[in-house]
Formats: sequence, C-alpha cells, structure tokens
Amino acid sequence: MNTATPQPNSSRVNLRSSKDHGWTGFGAALLGVSAGVHRIPAMPHHRVGVHVGPPVVARCVTSEYRLSRVQAHGDADVIPAGLEGQWTDESDCTILSIWISEQFAGRTLEQLDLRPSRAQIRPQLQMRDPRFQHLAWALRAELEADDCSDPLYAESLCTAMVVRLVDGGVTSAALENKRRTLAPKTTARIVEFIEDNLDQRLTLGDLAALAQLSVPHFKVLFRETLGLPVHRYVIERRVERAKALLMQGKLSTSQIAFDTGFAHQSHMAHWMNRLLGLTPREIAKARGEA
Repeated sequence: MNTATPQPNSSRVNLRSSKDHGWTGFGAALLGVSAGVHRIPAMPHHRVGVHVGPPVVARCVTSEYRLSRVQAHGDADVIPAGLEGQWTDESDCTILSIWISEQFAGRTLEQLDLRPSRAQIRPQLQMRDPRFQHLAWALRAELEADDCSDPLYAESLCTAMVVRLVDGGVTSAALENKRRTLAPKTTARIVEFIEDNLDQRLTLGDLAALAQLSVPHFKVLFRETLGLPVHRYVIERRVERAKALLMQGKLSTSQIAFDTGFAHQSHMAHWMNRLLGLTPREIAKARGEA
C-alpha cells in the first residue's frame, strides 16, 4: 500500500515526519503500515507512496486501476489529488509517503511550457523510475537526519520530483538539452540577493523570479554557471558568513546561527563541521590564539 496520507491512524504509525522541517507546499512521512485493508479517501493534494524494505504482495483498486502485484523496494504509487482508492497489504510494510500541494505542483508545471494535456500528474501504480527513486531516497535521508539541510534543498528535490512525474521525465531531458549559463548581470544580481538575504528564508521561486526564469530552468542554469546546486551554494555562503562572524567574536554562537539563516545552533555546527572540518567552538578558539 503506497498511498498513505501524512496523518497516521490505527493501522499506520508515523515513524518520521517533516512537520517541523519548515517545508512549504509539500511534505513527507515515513509510515509503518499494518497488514490488511486500507481505504484511502480523496485528498486535496497529490500523493506518492514509495515502498521501503522487503517485498509485499499488495492489491489496489481505484476508479481507474485494479492491480495485484508484488511491491519491491523503491516501487511507487502516484495518486493525484481527488482520487480515492483501496489498498490491501498481505503483510506489514513501511512506506515513504510524500504529499505535494496542487499549488506547488501547478506552479512548477506552468513553468514547463507544456501542452495542457501533458501538464498534469497522472495516476501510476508500481512506478519504477530510478531517477525518481534517487530523489525519494534523498528526501527520506532528510527526514531521518538529526540535522536536516536547508529547506531550499527539500524544495529542490520536490520540484525535481514533479518534473519526473510528468511524461516520465521527458521535460527533464528537454531542460538538460537546453543547457547554457546565466548572463553575467543576472548572475551578479542573484549572488547579491543571496548575500543580502542569507538570514531570510530563500526559495527557488524567489530566486528564479529574480532571474526571470522558470524554477526548473533556473536550477539547471545556476548549477552550470556557479558549479553548485542552489541549495549547496546557499549553505556554503551561510557557513562562510558564520565563520567570519565567529572570528569577529562580537556575537554569541546562537545569534550568529540566527543571523546567517540556520535553523538553530546545532544545524550551523553540523554544516561547519561538514564543510570546514571545524566546530564553531574550534573556530572561536582559533580566533583567540591568533
């Protein structure tokens, strides 16, 4: 059963949730689902359930599908908004349940410049797409991490998921074929905006609008121009800004984390250690020894 909603009930146990991750317009949960029949009502958002772990025999009935199959690790069911159904699992299983609001998906699809008949998410059962799986496992890692990345990273993953769900990712390939780079003036404007707003919540939509590009196309051009994905570039700039403030020794570590856009002090420490190999305390100590 791969279409459980983010909310647990008597037959679904919420093992992990993105509730406190600061994600907007989408979310995810890792669910423990018991064997038996599960009736899933129509929802106002799109749902994707990715099977995690050992194979399970499952049967699905919706207004458009009737299918009995063995769900393997990574198999996904895609259930668009407004579609209900019934799933029967012969044994307990674990599901990575992802939900995407119609507004988030619609905004992404509008920017892909597709014919109306193609610009929609269609129901799919037992979808096996290695690229989509890669995105799903990256989102799962964010759920399970003690210190998750910037919400900008999860937003980037979800945007890529929407692109993959449309016509099997044909639009993604088209974007790859159009690769070039951002104009120098546009690059300078984007970089300046990021530097001026490191303490704020940055979104792909805001940055793409500044470049007058669609979000999917902006992601490709940004990486080609600066050599890093948007979220990684922002994280590295936040780490460098935090390091500079720590070296000044005028603010507390918690204040510096806040002023550089990190969720909290341990989040900043995690990325400093990962990118610099140093903790905030070690950086402050080095200042005293200089």
